[in-house]
Amino acid sequence: MGTHKPFFKLEKFHVTVEKNSSGKMISQATVKLIVNNQSEHTVSEGDGPVDALYSALSKSLERFFPNIREMHLIDYKVRIVNPAAGTAAITRVVIETRDKDAIWGTVGVSENVIEASWQALVDSVEYKLIKDSN
Repeated sequence: MGTHKPFFKLEKFHVTVEKNSSGKMISQATVKLIVNNQSEHTVSEGDGPVDALYSALSKSLERFFPNIREMHLIDYKVRIVNPAAGTAAITRVVIETRDKDAIWGTVGVSENVIEASWQALVDSVEYKLIKDSN
């Protein structure tokens, strides 16, 4: 329909996962967005790459949309769409999110599980922002 007006534009994101000498896994995400014609560049760590990505995305948006702080991811599922393709399979990520009023689900699909996760995260955040603006 062409009526979607995004709240922000992705410039880029970067996710790293490291294992240090003591065996601890460290995930870090960097997100660079354009929000209200301003560049917002944020780095965050998380329990895993998707948690770090969500944390960086949320931190990037909090100054502009404080109600983002009300959101909490409550479920994360990955499904393989075409298992015969092995490691090149298309993945579907389903994220369930809640705030004080509601629970909603969003989906991302890609050959790359991080990209599919990003799509689902963005849709979840945009749903929250649209829901709160009505």
